[in-house]
Amino acid sequence: MTERIVDISDAPARLCVRGGLLVLARADEAEFTLPLPEVAVLLIAHPQVALTHAVLAGIAGAGGVVVVCDEKRLPVGMLLPLVGHFLQAERLARQARASLPTRKQLWRQMVRAKVQAQAAVLRQLRGHDAGLSALAARVRSGDSENIEAQAARRYWPALFDDPDFRRGDEAKAVNPLLNYGYGVLRAMTARALCAAGLHPSLGVHHHNRYDPFCLADDLMEPFRPLVDRAVAQWADAQRAAGLPLALDRETKAAILAALLGRLELDGESRTLFDLLARAAASLAAALAGEKTELSLPRV
Repeated sequence: MTERIVDISDAPARLCVRGGLLVLARADEAEFTLPLPEVAVLLIAHPQVALTHAVLAGIAGAGGVVVVCDEKRLPVGMLLPLVGHFLQAERLARQARASLPTRKQLWRQMVRAKVQAQAAVLRQLRGHDAGLSALAARVRSGDSENIEAQAARRYWPALFDDPDFRRGDEAKAVNPLLNYGYGVLRAMTARALCAAGLHPSLGVHHHNRYDPFCLADDLMEPFRPLVDRAVAQWADAQRAAGLPLALDRETKAAILAALLGRLELDGESRTLFDLLARAAASLAAALAGEKTELSLPRV
């Protein structure tokens, strides 16, 4: 089955369900239809989108996610499936009872994989890893030395060739692009966690009373460099062409194309949806004490 991200951001639209199909209608255009089980993520970014209750229920019932965006076209809300696995109650109970040492060891793996992926992106795009490979080898249980933050201080200036680069600085044109990519990745990760019978709010490391997706924020960390690479490559191309960076339709398409590409895991080429599903399943097994190693990708 083909899993798709449907991004409605460039024009008004009406959505309904007809015969098990998601139907998208726009003025002066032929209707676009898609089987509900193929809708992995529906991203609604245009302010003039109307949809029926059947759209929300149908996508959630088929295991998909609906993401809504604000006036800046950045994700601000998410609708997830309520039931994603036949052993969900048992897995949720084990997730809630996971010991602190187990959670610290899992976080070590996630941080190490993230820093290794960041190092790989730097080598691919900049010809060096800024010492991140050595830092990755130093990650300990619970990331007690905060290697993640140490790596970030080297990574971002090297990736964007800007010694003053800071995440969260709205004056930096690449940050809205990163936020958009991370928003989509977060939705995909949350969907995979629900399908594995886990609850995305019970984190391994992230714990914020106002964040309902702490576990998704944990598991997506090793996958973030996929977004970083796509944004950096797009920024390089725009700069070479003398064009400004903007979160427009073409930019979003480039970011989504990177997320929909194929990646390598254990010598096999797989989609990001598949890799997230495997990572989530391995996390569920680890939280239940059935295994110790997570299935995480190499960028």
